[in-house]
Amino acid sequence: MEKEGSVSKLAPDQQINGNNSRIIADGPTMPKSPRAEKSSKGVGEKRSDLDFIFGKLIGEGSFSSVYLAKDIHTNQEYAVKVCEKQLIIREKKVQQITRERDVMNLLNSNQNPKAPFFVKLSYAFQGEHKLYFVMTYCKNGELLNLIQRVGNFDRECARFYTAELVRALEHLHSLNIIHRDLKPENILLDECMHIKITDFGCAKILTEGEAESVDGGIGRKGSFVGTAQYVSPEMLESKTCGRASDLWALGCIVYQMVSGLPPFRSKSEYYIFQKILKLHYEFPDGFCEEAKDLVQKLLVVEADQRLGAQDREGYPSIRNHPLFAGLDFDSLHEMTPPKIEPFMPHVGNEVEWEFKNQPGLGPIEMKLILGLDDFKDEEGKTKNCKTGDNEASKKTVKRNIADVSQEEYILRLAAQERGNKWHKFVEGNLILKQGLMDKRKPNRTYYLEEPEGYALKWCEAIKEVKKFYYPERTT
Repeated sequence: MEKEGSVSKLAPDQQINGNNSRIIADGPTMPKSPRAEKSSKGVGEKRSDLDFIFGKLIGEGSFSSVYLAKDIHTNQEYAVKVCEKQLIIREKKVQQITRERDVMNLLNSNQNPKAPFFVKLSYAFQGEHKLYFVMTYCKNGELLNLIQRVGNFDRECARFYTAELVRALEHLHSLNIIHRDLKPENILLDECMHIKITDFGCAKILTEGEAESVDGGIGRKGSFVGTAQYVSPEMLESKTCGRASDLWALGCIVYQMVSGLPPFRSKSEYYIFQKILKLHYEFPDGFCEEAKDLVQKLLVVEADQRLGAQDREGYPSIRNHPLFAGLDFDSLHEMTPPKIEPFMPHVGNEVEWEFKNQPGLGPIEMKLILGLDDFKDEEGKTKNCKTGDNEASKKTVKRNIADVSQEEYILRLAAQERGNKWHKFVEGNLILKQGLMDKRKPNRTYYLEEPEGYALKWCEAIKEVKKFYYPERTT
């Protein structure tokens, strides 16, 4: 196995922290970035939001949003993370943003052609109120969504994606970077279904002394970083966190790929933490025996006893596990991933760019992207983004969707029982409305995203049902 390259300084043409792309200015006053002209740009020239047409919203966090965008000069599609400066300052996230930029810079300048499993930062720039990170667009979304669609992976799929994660961690850890928030949401899938690890806001670049310790551990105080279901025991006990913490998360992800759910689950974070510290989890029936053995050797409370924790260069002890027998880790990026058959139908990812969006991310573009048809112009008049019509659309009178006669109820329920695959999940109740929705969890607030643009209709339907069964009482 080859030895990974050592950390090197960024070349001048790879720097993305110049005057136009400083991640954040000192103090609350921040400089404006020069506005881009609508002309062809040379390699390395400064960018602004006017160099991109922004499409759909593809992700959200507590202080940032991620949009699909297209470079107007090259037609290349990117994922653009847009951060609000005032929110960053108010939420004290300056260090997190800077850390994410530094880690992605380090990965950019130390790319390994045999481990291309990371989202790449192509440009970074800022406007008066926002920061922009232009990154690799992974059109097949999160690993989590894939697991949820298929239910769980078979042996070959779990084997392949676990191997790619191991190869990615080998490269990441060779650069003295620990991720500290490795989970299915932070593992994306590109157009060829290979993984791309993202979200380095919790990552840590180890110092030379820290990197020389057995498990690459660092002392820490305060609350844990990461996500409850994947956090390691040592991070909960505020001792150290290091490379072995990422190996623990790997074990949790392998378990989830094979079973469909994370190993440590409960009704609150406190109870999840208790299960982690007590190593209280179970394997469901039918769990692949080789994957089970790997999980058991990764989910070990003592960090230095985990499989791979004693390895110095790469993870040969993990590579040699029976699950990976005959697999060439250095050719994974050239292989065709195993075909995954989804249990649920997949929503198409093809994007139509033939709409009225213009370059930039102004108020009107935001309204169009978010599907808000009506907005107020400079004179305060309400207009329609699609038609420009000032008149409110007329509503047709229709009955409440929950207003179903007994006869209709019986007929619909019988038809549902015969032909609806979701009937077994509703305990004999009638399904009034159904469709595909994506669940997101930014800042622990649940959002339901309707991918086909009918969110308002869903809201109306939910309100109708609530009104029908729980009418407002008049006093």
